[in-house]
Amino acid sequence: MKEFISSVRRDRITFNIFVASLGVCVLTIILILLNYLNLPPYIPVFNQLPWGNERLVQTLGVFIPVALFLIVFIFNFGFASFLYTKNNPLLARIVASVTVIVSIMNFLFIIKLLLLIT
Repeated sequence: MKEFISSVRRDRITFNIFVASLGVCVLTIILILLNYLNLPPYIPVFNQLPWGNERLVQTLGVFIPVALFLIVFIFNFGFASFLYTKNNPLLARIVASVTVIVSIMNFLFIIKLLLLIT
């Protein structure tokens, strides 16, 4: 594992992009925690489902998008490390850029959800 982290750390651009995406994730968690007490008991997280109770989850479900992003982050970080071991830094930077875009979209989803509810 230490070898994977050091391989990504050699390229400052990719490492800074991953740090920025983690920073956006932390900002998202802080935003959720600041508004957590003001949330109703059920919130609509699954907006693509048909209208009804299927869209709703309990208040703790607001952390589902953040948990999914962390899984994507870990996978993309490992994949970028693998790409560096194969001497392909351009693809590793593309994977890092996709990770930061996913983190920003996650942040915007949470903002939209909180504005819809409160």
